Formats: sequence, C-alpha cells, structure tokens
Amino acid sequence: MARRNITDLGIAPDGKIFQSIRIGAGGLTARILTFGAALQELRLGGHAAPVVLGYAEPEAYFDNPGYLGAIVGRVANRIADGRFVLDGKTHQIDRNENGVQSLHGGRAGTSARSWQVLEAGDDHVTLGLTLKDGDMGFPGHIDLRCRYSTRGSTLTILLTGRSEALTYCNLASHAYYNLTGAPDISDHKLCVNAETYLPVDDRQIPTGSPAPVADTPFDFRRARPVADPVDHNFCRAPSRTALAPAATLEAGGLRMTLETTEPGLQVYDGAFLGASKTKGLRGDPYGPHAGIALEPQAWPDAPNQSWAAQALLRPGEPWRSETRLAFTRAE
Repeated sequence: MARRNITDLGIAPDGKIFQSIRIGAGGLTARILTFGAALQELRLGGHAAPVVLGYAEPEAYFDNPGYLGAIVGRVANRIADGRFVLDGKTHQIDRNENGVQSLHGGRAGTSARSWQVLEAGDDHVTLGLTLKDGDMGFPGHIDLRCRYSTRGSTLTILLTGRSEALTYCNLASHAYYNLTGAPDISDHKLCVNAETYLPVDDRQIPTGSPAPVADTPFDFRRARPVADPVDHNFCRAPSRTALAPAATLEAGGLRMTLETTEPGLQVYDGAFLGASKTKGLRGDPYGPHAGIALEPQAWPDAPNQSWAAQALLRPGEPWRSETRLAFTRAE
C-alpha cells in the first residue's frame, strides 16, 4: 500500500483513525477522507477552482448535515415512516429526518462512519466498511467497498456490497458540483437524460408512478439553468444498466459528463446549503445554491414501492454501482 499519499489526521468520533488520501496527478487530483468515505476535494489541472464543494477543515465532516461529498447509505434517499416489510417481517429503521422517516441510512449511516483504507496507490484508493445485522434497523451483516480512481480527466467511483442475509442496499455519492467557484450555480447549465421523474409529497416521498418531464420545470433534456427548485429523482431506467451518460453540467468553459449504471439520478439544487457556517474550500461558508448534487442511485423509498428490486440485495450476491465523472474544456 502506498503510504506517501495517506495522511493521518487524528481520531474520529467513533474512535477509529481518521485519514486523508490524495490520488491523481496532472489531469485530475482528488482528496478523500476515511470518515464517510467523503470526496473532500476534486481539482482539474490548469483550472483554478475546485469542481466539488468541500469543507476546508477535515474535522468538519464529523458534523456534515448537507452530506457534502459523502457516500450515503446503506440505503440512500428516503424511506417513508422509516419502515418496510421484507420477506414477511416488518423492519423499523432509524427515523432521522424530522422523527418521521429515514434519510440516507439513518443518523449513523455510511456517511457518519469511519471507513478503512484497504488498498491505495497513486491514482486510486479502496475503502471498506462493515455494518452488522440490525445496524440502524436494517437486516443483514453487509460488507461495503468504495473505490475512487483517476485516469486523465476522469474520476470513477465504484461502490460494491455483499450481504449474508436478504436486505436492501443503495449507496450513493453525495457530491455537490460547482465548476466555476462562483458563489452559486446560476451560471451553470444542466442536462439530464431522462424522460420521466418522480413527483413527491411534502415529505419528499414519491406519490406514485414516474411522470413525463415534458411541459414541467423538470425537463432538462436540453441543457438549461436550474432556475426552479428541484430535489427530485430523474428516472433514467427501470433497473440498473450498463454504464451510460446520465447528465452533463456546463459552466465557465468546462463540461462535466456523468455516466452511471444506476436507474435514477437525484438532483438537488443545494437550496439549504446556507444553513452551515463552516468554511468551504474557497475560504467562506457556502450559501444557498452554492453547488448542485447529482446523486446516482435507486429510486427513492424503494423498499416500499413497486421498484423495490432496484435496491434488493440477496444473500451472497454482489451489489455494484459505478459512476464516472469526465471533465472536458470547451473548444
């Protein structure tokens, strides 16, 4: 294991060693933290601003209400009433959002745990985390892996899992993107390759089947600014696919193309980022809409919906999610 790119930062709140890992050279460089397997920083050579939001001080990730850069799970997004039935048994999981529902795996989900560096090199790092049966109320002892790797101007995030029992798994990267370093993303244009989206109620729980994006504020089939509030799942496929383009984000002569295997892409405009007064990578706290989160994942509330199979993990079977971020400059 390459130690020269690993820095010991101290001890995390859970008593585990807290480390920072730097990967990449030339084209794209990234800094990853073991706490939450968080992507703290991502920079493109020759480009002044970092292209993701991150806290300047690593210890800020111990209290990360906006989930900046973290890997969220074991089930990303929301589960209505923090409850689901699996194999005839009702499971009550941690209701960490307003005491009503589960969000991103509960208050001690994967974003609030120390992952372990399993292997690292100059252009990659693999982190591991084991969750016990019953953790946050979820069934099944599960072994998780997160691998970040760079090649040229591309970052790949590979998430895998294996369980000893029937359970649900839906990890997701919760990075926020800002390509220019501007105070907000009003100068950015987003394109999402999806014909439908999921309407939600005031709890952000899906109200039914996917609806067409045509003639709605959620039509991003052609690149345009994010002018209306959005915190919705865009339905790119009914099930996991081969790696394929899901979205592009453009600003300041830079384009980011996001490819993923995941059936959904949760798009969140960062409206509530201003709630934190923690300094970001630019030196000041982030304000509302300072970045946009593009989260590849299964569709929300999967355990209680007709699309439950998107997140179902059977004993001994591998779970795998891959996302690639490619950066190019406008000619």
